[in-house]
Amino acid sequence: MTAKIIRTLRIPRTLNRSLTVSILLFALLALFGAFMALPLIYAVNNAFKPLDELFIFPPRFFVNNPTMDNFLDLLVLMGNSWVPLSRYFANTLWITIIGTAGHILLASAAAYPLAKYRFPGSKALFSIVVLALMFSPHVTAIPNYMVMSWLGWINTHASIIVPSLAFPLGLFLMKQFMEQIPDALLEAAKIDGASEYRIYWSIVMPNVKPAWLTLMILQFPALWGSDGGNFIYSEHLKTLHFALGQITQGGIARAGVGAAVALLLMIVPITLFIISQSSVMQTMATSGMKD
Repeated sequence: MTAKIIRTLRIPRTLNRSLTVSILLFALLALFGAFMALPLIYAVNNAFKPLDELFIFPPRFFVNNPTMDNFLDLLVLMGNSWVPLSRYFANTLWITIIGTAGHILLASAAAYPLAKYRFPGSKALFSIVVLALMFSPHVTAIPNYMVMSWLGWINTHASIIVPSLAFPLGLFLMKQFMEQIPDALLEAAKIDGASEYRIYWSIVMPNVKPAWLTLMILQFPALWGSDGGNFIYSEHLKTLHFALGQITQGGIARAGVGAAVALLLMIVPITLFIISQSSVMQTMATSGMKD
């Protein structure tokens, strides 16, 4: 029986489409991929353009005389700030890491009982989560501010971190993934003496890795690009996005600095997306294998 299975696995799989169709499909995908990469390429070129090339008409897509002056001017401006650049960066990193990790843990911990247990009110709770998906953050901005004010968290990092923990899409996505885990796997773990926390951390979370990696991709850029809005007023608590945004408000003379700022703000989310995307694809391919 084992030899038969091995011979079956060694049978090469053939594609149902011809070579010509495969080449055309690849060329079409490459064309769409190149088109989607144009904004990123344009932003990179703008960051290294001198001022005379930034305002030339008609505008040029690629830089002719690349220069580092835009980044050097940015360092000079940030060096003259009375709050160090490292402070803005530390604030942003703290908000982003705590908010993203906290949301993944809270969403997964709440989704586990909703997906694998039936208790009074479970359907009503999930209906509320689905209903919350209809509301954009702009609709809930005033209620969020009122709640943060009542709690006394205005002008603190908690005013940004805590609302991000209640992202309804995270709970919805985690529940949908957890429902695909076989109940027999969890029952076998209980028979072996595993506790609910052990099952959640050692069995459920590894099996829903595509879900929480997707949440990380969605939540990290949102928090990284947060400027504090109307919640943070102290300059020492401001984020990197706010500080760099203030620099670009200096008019036409800072257009080059603004291009450099745009590139710096894009690097971290794009790098995280590229790394996480490969992990998501690999995990999905592995979890999709059937015996």
